[in-house]
Amino acid sequence: MSNEKGDDIEAALLYPSMEENPQLRWAFIRKVYAILTVQLIATIVVAAFVADHQSIALFFGTTWAGWAVYAAILIAVIMVICLVSALKDKHPINFILLGIFTLFMGLFVGLAVSFISALVVLEAAAATLAVVVCLTLYTFWAAKRGEDFSFLIPFVITIVITLVLLVIFQIFFPLGKISTMLYNGLFILLLCAYIIVDTDTLIKRNTYDQYIWASITLYLDVLNIFLRFLRSFKSANR
Repeated sequence: MSNEKGDDIEAALLYPSMEENPQLRWAFIRKVYAILTVQLIATIVVAAFVADHQSIALFFGTTWAGWAVYAAILIAVIMVICLVSALKDKHPINFILLGIFTLFMGLFVGLAVSFISALVVLEAAAATLAVVVCLTLYTFWAAKRGEDFSFLIPFVITIVITLVLLVIFQIFFPLGKISTMLYNGLFILLLCAYIIVDTDTLIKRNTYDQYIWASITLYLDVLNIFLRFLRSFKSANR
């Protein structure tokens, strides 16, 4: 019975004007979310290891050698992303590059959560999970109803301009905690819009060979939302 329900769901159109085979699109979506899940688990494992060994964070944060290595890793991440974009359909090189990228991002997350209380980290993780799941379900529901998310483009542009102006204002007229909370709040709204747009792209526009790029896009959305929640909760608990 459950198999029949699953077949009915996958046979249904994901959005009204859908012309491709729904089962092929569902297979693509499952593949992307499977990759994303593995990425997030690997990130949690690496980040937990780094946070548990605070000497790693001290090395990167307090020594010239650590700063040099950190800069080298940042450059490597950019290079890996460029290579992934160029070799996205070259198996297994694309998965190897994705694994390297994920390990580096796990290191960055681990450095970010080092010396932050476990309660704040859990609060940020719970808030991220709630936001991502709710926005993902909403996007699938709205796409099914034929919603067009082009209206978010002016919203995104407005928030970006506001964030830039806020940073400039903060330089000349520091507002302390209030400014930090406002900045992080607006940034989270911006990232929420990205989650919706990227999920809608996954449903409607990504081609079947873009599974690596689609997973990276959603992965970065999730990580950025988590890091912004982390900063917000950290500021609120000072």
